[in-house]
Amino acid sequence: MRLHRNLVLAIIKVLDGVFNQDLYADKTIEKILKQDKRWGSRDRGFIAETSYEIVRWKRLYLEIAEVKKPFNYQNLWRIFSVWAILKGIILPSWKEFEETPRRRIKGKFDKLSKIRKFRESIPDWIDDLASKEMGEKKWEKEIAELNKMAPVILRTNTLKVIPSELQKILHNEDVLTDQVKGHPDALRLRERSNLFKKDSFQKGLYEIQDASSQLVAPFLNIEPGMKICDICAGAGGKSLHLSALSKNKGQIIAMDIYKHKLAQLKKRAKRNGAFNIETKLIENNKSIKRLKGKIDRLLIDAPCSGLGVLRRNPDSKWKLQPDFLNNIKKTQLEILKQYSTLIKPNGKMVYATCSILPSENEYQIKNFLDSKEGEKFKLEEEKKISPFISGFDGFYMARLSLK
Repeated sequence: MRLHRNLVLAIIKVLDGVFNQDLYADKTIEKILKQDKRWGSRDRGFIAETSYEIVRWKRLYLEIAEVKKPFNYQNLWRIFSVWAILKGIILPSWKEFEETPRRRIKGKFDKLSKIRKFRESIPDWIDDLASKEMGEKKWEKEIAELNKMAPVILRTNTLKVIPSELQKILHNEDVLTDQVKGHPDALRLRERSNLFKKDSFQKGLYEIQDASSQLVAPFLNIEPGMKICDICAGAGGKSLHLSALSKNKGQIIAMDIYKHKLAQLKKRAKRNGAFNIETKLIENNKSIKRLKGKIDRLLIDAPCSGLGVLRRNPDSKWKLQPDFLNNIKKTQLEILKQYSTLIKPNGKMVYATCSILPSENEYQIKNFLDSKEGEKFKLEEEKKISPFISGFDGFYMARLSLK
C-alpha cells in the first residue's frame, strides 16, 4: 500500500480532534471527509477506516509509541506510524517518519499482546468490571469480538418493499447484499458503500440497523391496531420498525427528552412512510399521567453503557466513566418503575439495552421485580445476544407482562 500525504494529514486531523479535543469520532470523521470533494470512495474509506482503527486500538498504540496526552503534531504522526508499521506498510521518506523505531515497535507489540488490557486496548476499570461480572473466559471472547469492524446491516422497510425486491433494487445501484439467517428483514452488505446518496435510501426503502437491534421490536409481540409507546425513542430506529410491524395501523407514541432527536425521527418517519408515529417530548410527569393504564405495549430501550456496540463506537470506551455507569444504572431502574404504570391490563413491556453487563440487564430486571412497582409483573422471556456467538452487536431484552 502506498501512503498519500493528503489522506494521512486528514487522519492526523481526526486523531487531533478525538484524542486532544475529546470530540466524537463519527462526527469528526464526517466533518473531515467534507473538506475535499476530490476524494473518491476509496480515499474516503481509507480515512474513515484507518481513523476508526487507530481510535479502537488507542491504548495499545499509545503504549507502543510512548506518548501521552496532550499529543503534539509529532506525537500524532508517531501514533500513525505505529499503525502503519504493524500493518506492514512501507513508510515513505517523509520528515515525520525519520525517527520511527521500526524494530522496537514490533517488539513492544509482541510483548504487550500478552496482556489483555493492552492487547484488547481497554481501560483498566472496564476490563476489571466486565471480567468480574461475566467471568474471565466469556469477557475475553466478547471483547475480542467487539474489537472487530462491525458489518453494515440494513433493515428492509416492509411498508414499501420486501427483502428480495430490495436486494434487486440495490443490485441495480451496484450494492451487493446477502440475507441474514434468523433476521427476516435484514440484509448484509458485502462491501461498505455510501448508502445515504442512493436513490433507494432517499425513497425510504431501508434503514441502517444492526441485526441484533432488529430483534427488539418483534420481541414486543405486537399486533396491528395496538397502542404502543417507545419511551426512549431517540431518533426512532425501533419506532420505525414497530411501525412496519404494525403495518401502519394503531398508534405508536415515540417519546424522548431530546427535542432534536424527535425532530430527526419525524423526518425519518416521513421518508419511511410511517404515518402512525406520534412524537412526544418528555418535559414533566404530565405526559406520563395522561397515558397511565392506556398502553398495550411499552418499549424501554434504556440508556446504558453501550458496551455491546463498541465495534461501532470505539471511542466510547475512552469516554465512559465509572460515575456515569453507576448513575445510568439508577436511571434504568427509575425508568422501569416510573413508566411501567402506563401498561393496561394484559399489556406487556420490553426492557432492552445494548450492553453485555449483567448489572445493566438481568440484575436490573430482578431489582425491578423485587420492587413495589414490579411485584405486579412477571418475566415472560429474556434474550441475551452475545457478540462472540452472533457476530453482531451485544444486546439484552426482557419481556414482562402484568400478572
